[in-house]
Amino acid sequence: MSFEPDSSHAGSFVPSPNFGPRRGVSVPDMIILHYTGMETAAAAIDWLARPESSVSAHYVIDEAGQITQMVAEESRAWHAGVSYWAGEEDINSCSVGIEIQNPGLELGYPDYPSEQIAAVIALCSDICGRFDIEPQRVLAHSDVSPDRKPDPGEKFPWDELYRNGVGFWVEPAPIGSGDEFGPADEGAHVRAFQKSFAHLGYRIDASGRYCPQTEHVVRAFQRHWRPARVDGQADRSTINTLEALIEMQPKPSQL
Repeated sequence: MSFEPDSSHAGSFVPSPNFGPRRGVSVPDMIILHYTGMETAAAAIDWLARPESSVSAHYVIDEAGQITQMVAEESRAWHAGVSYWAGEEDINSCSVGIEIQNPGLELGYPDYPSEQIAAVIALCSDICGRFDIEPQRVLAHSDVSPDRKPDPGEKFPWDELYRNGVGFWVEPAPIGSGDEFGPADEGAHVRAFQKSFAHLGYRIDASGRYCPQTEHVVRAFQRHWRPARVDGQADRSTINTLEALIEMQPKPSQL
């Protein structure tokens, strides 16, 4: 059986059996970006097409920028796993999952080629335009699963996507010396920090203790929005960048 890709940017459709109907929604309102964590795009496509893998994605983008669709956009692909963002726990149902070929942090983690990023921008622009997806709903796998996943990682050029009309970004505050806090700290300042992450969309308890959950969220945030140093510490650069993003978020009347 042959299928036509949903996006004109996709060159082929290699069907995966690992999908189902979207639950509670008819169309996606998020895009989740991943890296494959495998040596080649061909290996990733082969794995995602196998029933025993129990995983899939809507699209795979290789290093040269070739786009393969594997699950129809109307369907729920199995790409996000246990995940959460801004009150939503079934990220698979409300998102389009895009796998970007890169071996990942455990296999050398090379830079993303410019041709590949151009394809990511083109595909995301197309999907966002057709489904009216808001920029702040284009996210990393690490954002929605910060305790499990690091992808697409700190080398992914979110700033370049933003300059081309995709995603949500502010220039990171400069890294410098000054007050910071981290594991073992507790108090009202930690609680306020945690509440800011929850306001942005992360799953985090405002316990006032800098617990492992908090450190996972800080690392995920840094990978996406302050990638120059990913250490899980609440330094002034991280705090200021977080505050700037919250200030930039659309207000309800703007949505």
